[in-house]
Amino acid sequence: VALLASLHKWFVSRGESSISLEYATRLLAPDDWFSYWRLNCNAVGLHSYLREFKKDYDMENKWTFLEQGEKKGVPISPYLKEPKSIFIKHRNEEGGMGIFCYKNATAGGDWILQERISNSEWVSSMLPDNAPLSTFRVITQSKGALLSNDDEEKDNKTEVTALSCVFRAGRANALTDHDSILFDVDITTGKILGGTTNAHWYKLGSVWSCPWRSKNHSFMHHPDVPEVQYQDIVIPDLDKMLRVAEESHAKLCPHVPFCGWDVVLCQEEPKLCLLEVNLSCNFFRGSFDKTVYMDYIEELFTTLQTARLVQDK
Repeated sequence: VALLASLHKWFVSRGESSISLEYATRLLAPDDWFSYWRLNCNAVGLHSYLREFKKDYDMENKWTFLEQGEKKGVPISPYLKEPKSIFIKHRNEEGGMGIFCYKNATAGGDWILQERISNSEWVSSMLPDNAPLSTFRVITQSKGALLSNDDEEKDNKTEVTALSCVFRAGRANALTDHDSILFDVDITTGKILGGTTNAHWYKLGSVWSCPWRSKNHSFMHHPDVPEVQYQDIVIPDLDKMLRVAEESHAKLCPHVPFCGWDVVLCQEEPKLCLLEVNLSCNFFRGSFDKTVYMDYIEELFTTLQTARLVQDK
């Protein structure tokens, strides 16, 4: 993989990149988005295996997240408690076709029923017409993951830190913001930085027919609304966004190492809410303080390795 990556970069750069340098980076100290995602997943996977914090990890279930979030005062996205089930019929199909029945999760079903949420006026002003609900992906880390199960009751206040924020600015006519421009956000100033894409992550095909790499935050404008200025625009309520993510991590899953929160600025109440939490999360190419992150990773894996050795005896 390291060799292929180094040859690929050399090829697409038309010989300007160093094959040996890229090979050494990919082999010994990979710093791409996928490697950080793998590292987060490894941390969460090993932690969930060695520690018995099932209630924390249950938060990845969208319904459990909404239930517990409502109980603990987390600003979740509104959901419909009634009706118990809903029938959807196509207006033209006949003979029993085109009919679908969805049982509400509040009645023991598998489906969460929600009215559509609208982007806030500020978010809408940054997007094209018919853009989807566009979220902010905030990543947080928790020192609560360093606790053992015996220490759980001693944990009075979990230290949670927001690491990064990415504005997923949806494309025109897209259903969700999985089709978006990913604008990095400086969490210290609230300013929007350059944007990139990740649409090629979801493409199927051979290694030669699909793009390997994202553009390196070269988008200074949204391609569907090039007249709108993005760079250095300050996001309103970013401090509140980060605080809500940190507080929600502490309330709902304090012992999970990393959480990726889908935060929404919307027209409906609450004006700022959380759609869901992702526990095997990636940074979506957002920038973060690597010293803070790596120090925590080192402390976490050292703690887990000690627990693993004890468990293996």
